[in-house]
Amino acid sequence: MYSPAKAAKLLGVCTKTIHRWDKAGRIKTIRTPTNQRRIPESEIRRIKGLSENSLRCAVYARVSTQKQLKNGNLQRQKERLVSAVKEKGYNLVSVVSEQASGLNENRRGLKKLFKLASKNEIDVVLVEFKDRLARFGYSYIEEVFKTHGVKIELLEQKETRDATQELVQDMMAIIAVFAARLYGARSKKFRQKVKQAMREVMDYGPGQKNDKGRV
Repeated sequence: MYSPAKAAKLLGVCTKTIHRWDKAGRIKTIRTPTNQRRIPESEIRRIKGLSENSLRCAVYARVSTQKQLKNGNLQRQKERLVSAVKEKGYNLVSVVSEQASGLNENRRGLKKLFKLASKNEIDVVLVEFKDRLARFGYSYIEEVFKTHGVKIELLEQKETRDATQELVQDMMAIIAVFAARLYGARSKKFRQKVKQAMREVMDYGPGQKNDKGRV
């Protein structure tokens, strides 16, 4: 449900036009308990000439490490997403992919999605899992897209082993940062141990034994 101002922005008209359409019966509106106009999303799509199966879609794929990139994880993500777009009958507008941490708030790919949404060039963002968009704060990103009339669709709800491993890596990265702040340069040996643990997690994954028998 959108306010007249938001509906006007999505349709590329002024707010007064929405009011005139309402009076003329050209657009269906719903009144709130406080007598405010609200326009259903279905009306926005109808006027724009968009059916459920002609939505404009951008796909977003992300991996955290260079190792995942070399292993073809990113390419496989893109292929699965593009295939899903075809199955759903959406119009593929953009394929956005990048190697970056889910903790990084300044990712180029994520900014590109925001730009597409703000220019009203997409209706859907398709990703594999929530954490592809953000490790933390997914709900805030979802709200930003909603303000532009864009919804997020997920291919899977349950994370894969790779996604779980990335979570461990991100947690280790956070520990390393706080360790450096707490102990400073005097604890070089401690920080080296943290970095070594991070490397082992990245190489063997959580719950896997390395060549020294450690888990």
